Amino acid sequence: MEVETPVLSQASVTDPHIQSLETRLHLSDCSSSNVLYLQTSPEFHMKRLLCAGSGPIYQISRVFRNGESGRFHNPEFTLLEWYRPGYDHYDLMDELGELLAGLGLVVNGRIPYADVFMDATGLDPHSVTVKALGKLARERGLASDNKDRCELLDFIFSHCVVPELETKGIVFIYDFPEPQAALAKLTDSCPARAERFELFVYGIEVANGFHELCDAEEQLMRFEGDLQRRSEAGKKPCPVDMNLIAALKSGLPPCAGVAVGIDRLLMVLNDARHIDDVIAFPVDRA
Repeated sequence: MEVETPVLSQASVTDPHIQSLETRLHLSDCSSSNVLYLQTSPEFHMKRLLCAGSGPIYQISRVFRNGESGRFHNPEFTLLEWYRPGYDHYDLMDELGELLAGLGLVVNGRIPYADVFMDATGLDPHSVTVKALGKLARERGLASDNKDRCELLDFIFSHCVVPELETKGIVFIYDFPEPQAALAKLTDSCPARAERFELFVYGIEVANGFHELCDAEEQLMRFEGDLQRRSEAGKKPCPVDMNLIAALKSGLPPCAGVAVGIDRLLMVLNDARHIDDVIAFPVDRA
């Protein structure tokens, strides 16, 4: 079922890597104003619909992220996002592969995150020490003495692994390290893996999918951990979406969800070098 959810929300994502755009609501009968956030993804509202019994849902929506502008980024962009009750991330990779095939794009395979990381760095991302990660990150150009495991993994992945993915064609990278679980379930293995995947098309990240976490208490703990990391990094705090937590407590059906960047997908289909080439009015011409 196609759905439409709000662009404005009373809460925002806590992820330290994502910065929200915000605005203020002024009501004629009130002297005060309320901060509202432009959605960075329709995920939270869509999950609330799933908790209310919507069944499988999708939408194509406009989303917004502050501070993101460049070859693959525009502050305002378009996502195709959908959720499938009863699916895990493997099922969703199958379905996304069918969508890509319909567009003439053939997936070359699935590669565990650990395999591509070890091939590029010689380090096991699930067991390597923060000290070793920091050393490699500084060798590859990281200016700060960052000790956040998640941020170090992200930096090394983007600088060491992604360039090598350009030669692998269209691939799914799956089973991310536990610190990068975000809203995904974790395996029972030791160390745990995040049941998450990303789709890369010649080195361009086009989609991000999860076998969704259904545990409200665990999700709240992760949000609070995000806020702690934001504070340590000197980033602005943001309110936790307690409406989502309340919905999760009422019961999110076992499901998987994925977000596909439409603009990046259009870049691939049109052999475009810059996201501005597939957007009629990018931010500098808006």
